[in-house]
Amino acid sequence: MTPGPIEQQTELRNFLTAHGIEHVKLGVFDGDAILRGKYLSRDKFLSALDKELGFCDVVLGWDSNDQLYDNTSFTGWHTAYPDASVRVLPATRRTIPFEPKTALFLGEFTGRAEAVCPRATLRRVLARAEGLGFAVSAAAEFEFFVFEETPHSLREKGYRGLRTLSPGAFGYSVLRSSVHSDLYDEILGLGQAMRFPIEGLHTETGPGVLEAALTYCEALEAADRAALFKTFLKVLMQRRGLMATFMAKWSNSVPGQSGHLHISLRRSSGESAFHDATQPHDMSDTMRWFIGGQQALMPELLAMVACTVNSYSRLVPGYWAPTAASWGVENRTTALRVIRGGSSSQRVEYRVAAADINPYIALAAAIGSGLWGIEQRIEPDAPIQGNAYDLDYPPYRRLPATLYEAAERLAASAAARALFGDAFVEHHAATRQWEEREFRKAITDWELARYFEII
Repeated sequence: MTPGPIEQQTELRNFLTAHGIEHVKLGVFDGDAILRGKYLSRDKFLSALDKELGFCDVVLGWDSNDQLYDNTSFTGWHTAYPDASVRVLPATRRTIPFEPKTALFLGEFTGRAEAVCPRATLRRVLARAEGLGFAVSAAAEFEFFVFEETPHSLREKGYRGLRTLSPGAFGYSVLRSSVHSDLYDEILGLGQAMRFPIEGLHTETGPGVLEAALTYCEALEAADRAALFKTFLKVLMQRRGLMATFMAKWSNSVPGQSGHLHISLRRSSGESAFHDATQPHDMSDTMRWFIGGQQALMPELLAMVACTVNSYSRLVPGYWAPTAASWGVENRTTALRVIRGGSSSQRVEYRVAAADINPYIALAAAIGSGLWGIEQRIEPDAPIQGNAYDLDYPPYRRLPATLYEAAERLAASAAARALFGDAFVEHHAATRQWEEREFRKAITDWELARYFEII
């Protein structure tokens, strides 16, 4: 039985008192997966458990640089930026190892804002899965580059000539991980302390790049873990005088940074809905249709996954990132990779996702499209064997080439509106169109080098 407000408040008050916690950090993740929050007194926090909190809805009305959108209807100067209601989520409680007298809780927008809230959008998709008789498990794995820089030095250098944690391409290097073992130990310890446990951590190919694979769990918790990992990994690095980036591609001279998502379905009996030893590749009909839906809708939903202008710099041939809505079995050149894990871990890896994802929105797209495939019994193409980059694809399998194109595809998608609601689709598409418009205002180094003298 779920405890009622009074029991819940008493339990939390006892916990906060026993641990000497006078203040609570409450945060909500916005459309770019930036954790927006504030410190609250213990009494203020406890009073919010049964009557919710007001949080200025501007956090859903501006971009990652705090610039106000001018093209969204949800909020803006026309609404005067009122408060939106936020529900405290007691089950998300975390301790922060470097803030021993503070507890962290996540919130979720309610009321009118719930329709555009990233976490609520994923929650609605998972309710759809439950209605079909499925429970969803998921996990994220992130590549990130680490630099011997600070927020000030980055800006002073104009983001050029940056010094990485280590030089050279040392993928899976025990040498590098042993030299920096104290840093690895802190990362692993942070995951344990804040309940986003890391099941694998190693160097990747490139100077100063690491990859962390988070332990799988229920999908909404997996999104919480992924979003918190990105946030507090950056916090840990900055506290050490370092910087981490989760950009999809920070330099043309190195591969992009992935944010692959692993997804599986279970039936109410607890058995895998994806595994069937009598079928080719051990794939059940359910898994085949799930992949069929993911493949069919990937071009329409790409703006929910590849959510920044920079995302599209990664989606080029030969750099371990897909260029079309393709799938294969144990094939790392395709957008969807079936992993034959038997009855315990048969799953699909959603490889189009980069490290810059909003985990809530990306998982909503990856899971929602798969559920749509099950409902419609969508058959995927034949699995690709060999190099997917060598193939020509029909127009309906090609991915949008820019964020603006992807946003237009999303806004026009009837399936997206059916899965996520008109309010979410219109708001998210508009914010991605804004993002591309902001980019168009910039004069790039490439333009200066190409045109300054010769034109």
